[in-house]
Amino acid sequence: MRRREFIWMLGGLCTSCAVRAHAESRVYRVALLTLEPDADGSQLLGPLHKLGYLEGRNLFFQHRSAEGDPGRLAALANELVQLKPHVLVAGWGTLAPKALKAATETIPIVFSTVGDPIGAGLVQSLSRPGGNATGLSGQSTDLKGKQLQLLLACIPGQRVVGVLLNPDTPYSALALRQLKAAADMESIRLEPLEIRNAAELTESRMDALVASGATSVIVIEDPVTVTLRETVIDQANRRRLPTMTGFVEYARSGGLLTYGPVLKDAYQRAAEYVDKILKGASPGDLPVQQPTQFQFVINLKTARALGVAIPPSLLALADEAIE
Repeated sequence: MRRREFIWMLGGLCTSCAVRAHAESRVYRVALLTLEPDADGSQLLGPLHKLGYLEGRNLFFQHRSAEGDPGRLAALANELVQLKPHVLVAGWGTLAPKALKAATETIPIVFSTVGDPIGAGLVQSLSRPGGNATGLSGQSTDLKGKQLQLLLACIPGQRVVGVLLNPDTPYSALALRQLKAAADMESIRLEPLEIRNAAELTESRMDALVASGATSVIVIEDPVTVTLRETVIDQANRRRLPTMTGFVEYARSGGLLTYGPVLKDAYQRAAEYVDKILKGASPGDLPVQQPTQFQFVINLKTARALGVAIPPSLLALADEAIE
């Protein structure tokens, strides 16, 4: 080998090693904001670890939880922005990503599950989000129709179904439209019950829902209805009203049926978007993804207490049956 070629090759090897060493020594700052009180950050850290991001080596991770109090989100979002993370991640729901979006227009934001990202003002469109936010929608076009079908298969002959929702959440209007379209095809009348806080979920309003003829309740998911799930389930079960919703913790807290996206999968895909952004992708160019994995859960203990006989064909479809 000629001396000049050897020097050129050696120089290239040294440059390559220096670049690789620099990349490996870089520490990426990722911050997570959640509303739900039981989130501890592990739901995002686990997927990030699988992608090669490890605390103490190349990852500085911060997590703030509002512990179920929406009023704390703005201050926590500003606190995380002051840390100057490379990427901000929002936990389940609309309120956390909206707080982050209000706090910064420049730091990339990845939301893990938002029912209606367009209606919430987070993105311009699903295919081309624009701006500094992207992530995953918790909505598929037939989700509410599928929930109604499963509920009717479990309890046939229903004519009136109650719908518990928070009208201040953009996703509620979208979900109610889809549910109404599915209900019309089955000649089912929907009876909405709007609540914005715990004070509006009164015994008298639940009694009025029963008086309207409702024989079951579909709960439209949002931070309010999720936070109040134990109260909702207690009031519904005492009135022998089976519940259906998309948030699996409802079934684990005593609700009868849940059918919805798998949150673990949502965080895995959110972590993949974090990885893409850290490697140079723009959040405005990454399309909002729709859920691809769903789980159907039946609480058999609740079914027995309510006197509901679960058809064997429906039980065979369940991903989990809680005894």
